[in-house]
Amino acid sequence: MSYDTKNIRNVALLGHSGSGKTTFAECMLFESNAINRRGTVEEQSTTSDYTNIEQERGNSIFSTLMHAKWRDCKINILDTPGFDDFVGEVVSTLKVADLGVMLLNSKSGVEVGTELIWEYIEKYKTPAIFVINQLDHEKADYDNTLEQAKNRFGTNVLPIQYPLNAGTGFNTIVDALRMTMYVFSEDGGKPEKQPIPEAEMGRAQEMHNALVEAAAENDEDLMDKFFENGSLTEEELARGLRIAIANQEIFPVFCVSSTLNMGSGRVMGFINDIAPSPGDRPAAPLENGSELVCDSTGDPSLFIFKTITEPRVGTVSYFKLYSGSLDAGGELENVATRTTERFTQLFEANGKSRTPVDKLYAGDIGVTVKLKNTNSNHTLNKKGDDKEIQKITYPAARIRTAILPPSKNDMEKLMKALNAIASEDPTLQVELAPHLKQTLLHAQGQLHLDITKYRIEKVNNISMGFEKPRISYRETITRKADDMYRHKKQSGGSGQFGEVHMRIEPYTEGMPPPSGLTVRKEELEELPWGGKLNFLWCIVGGSIDAKYANAIKKGIMQKMEEGPLTGSRCQDIRVSIYDGKMHAVDSNDMAFMLAASTAFKSAFDKAGPQILEPIYDVEILCSDEVMGDVMGDLQTRRAIIMGMDAEGHYQKIKAKVPLAELYQYSSSLRSLTQGKAKFTRTFAEYQAVTPDIQQQLRKDYKNVTVEA
Repeated sequence: MSYDTKNIRNVALLGHSGSGKTTFAECMLFESNAINRRGTVEEQSTTSDYTNIEQERGNSIFSTLMHAKWRDCKINILDTPGFDDFVGEVVSTLKVADLGVMLLNSKSGVEVGTELIWEYIEKYKTPAIFVINQLDHEKADYDNTLEQAKNRFGTNVLPIQYPLNAGTGFNTIVDALRMTMYVFSEDGGKPEKQPIPEAEMGRAQEMHNALVEAAAENDEDLMDKFFENGSLTEEELARGLRIAIANQEIFPVFCVSSTLNMGSGRVMGFINDIAPSPGDRPAAPLENGSELVCDSTGDPSLFIFKTITEPRVGTVSYFKLYSGSLDAGGELENVATRTTERFTQLFEANGKSRTPVDKLYAGDIGVTVKLKNTNSNHTLNKKGDDKEIQKITYPAARIRTAILPPSKNDMEKLMKALNAIASEDPTLQVELAPHLKQTLLHAQGQLHLDITKYRIEKVNNISMGFEKPRISYRETITRKADDMYRHKKQSGGSGQFGEVHMRIEPYTEGMPPPSGLTVRKEELEELPWGGKLNFLWCIVGGSIDAKYANAIKKGIMQKMEEGPLTGSRCQDIRVSIYDGKMHAVDSNDMAFMLAASTAFKSAFDKAGPQILEPIYDVEILCSDEVMGDVMGDLQTRRAIIMGMDAEGHYQKIKAKVPLAELYQYSSSLRSLTQGKAKFTRTFAEYQAVTPDIQQQLRKDYKNVTVEA
């Protein structure tokens, strides 16, 4: 059965690891009769966490698409991982979701993972509701969790429900929207509706009035009726709340116990009745700055938000249909590759189980297989249509490691497998770094790397190890120096001869011409690795023919690519070629390249050589109780603390830290804070290392060179 746009709901289950998303999804599926038995994480039988690695670890690693048919609607459910190492799965899900369902653990409150996910909810302007879960736990604290949510996410966090008896024995929820009380049997499921006790009526009425006011504020008509009558009808209240939620003006709060299957049906009823459909959401932004309205009568346009590879199936593509309708067997053109793809089969998914469907309408999320030239972030339209839905921007990597090279044959297999995983997971990046003589993996955290290693070894049967990555230092100079070199070689027949005199000095933009020299030609080279080479040709009188200028510059560039101090790349240097000699027969390009390279190396050593190291801006989000430990650890890493800010009930530490000190920082921070801290890093600048570090780096390089 196909659903039209107004009867589709796309919800993302979000929250810190351990908040109960996967178990809540089981309740939703069970209550809608999509499954006939609730699976459990402990029994490795949930619909969502169906891969071997998720079942072994007992938590979500990948996002999973499911669906429940509830009353009038089809609710597409996207369960996401809670560990921020897998934030790419969350980001791609929020791209296509029309409602975020943020689960909070009632015994832990608002955790740091929730804070990070909220940043993406704000970025995508995704409407959201909160579900306070695990209210049956002996340490459940609804009031504290609600207060934390209000402190962090604002006064727009409005409770719709509260538990009457949170903790051991929990079975009762007071619903202030419907002004009724739900009492559950010990088996959960459908509750018995009872009147709200007199003792609770004041609290429930106060919550109800706050909801009515919030609903009325979004519609002048409703506001007039509210002032006139002092209340709104159920239909008017639903209309106002739908507008308010769609505009992120309120974030309703619900109560559940996923373990006992209490409360999920009420949440699904609210999603069915009040949550925005894809057609209620703002038009999707396009890459060219225009927008695409979600309309099933328009031309078909879909966006691939996730791809995976399965044995015996091949490529499996998950997509959202943003416009028009799509029939099984239909053809669309990929905007990025300009190839036509045939959608031989369309599916609805419940985890690994897929059911064929004949047709999908705008707003729906579907699955297809065996697309040949289509990956995540691709848009497909009817042929000749150029509109391209705005791509997902994935978070930058936070850690890196180097791959321990296996045998040559295994290395080829390993790279093929890694690139296949990276094509599924854009937050994992494989970098061939010839200047470091290493292959690097960039990831979100140590767990991200560990899972990648697991997949390589278990699925692809290839051994993979890691080693410490080398640092991409830079070399430059601090003062002026002159030097020359004569390259002369005679080996029978024509020989090689070239003599080059040069001056090198630190380059800065707008610096005056070199004193005592006449500049005949100037080139400013933007170096591929950053920084500049300012090459000045100052030959007067033809001591070197101008035809050798390019060869001389090439010789300098070769030495700059593998600098004299540590073999690192050089930057921000001005080189003035002001004299030299040539031979009518023996001079050639090679001779002048070698002469220039050696002269540059010699001059470099006299010009106050300086090694620069990459510095990163690091932001750490942590709780008050671990802040001192985090600060102390940063000081051992040569960090400069730039500032501290409160963010909700967390502390944000800003620091500049050398990349050399960030190796395995993800694991250290997790250990130091028991997982109660998260960090991001972005490249800031290159800074000079201290003399003792420079001396050690030069010594290490000489030792490696001698061994080689």
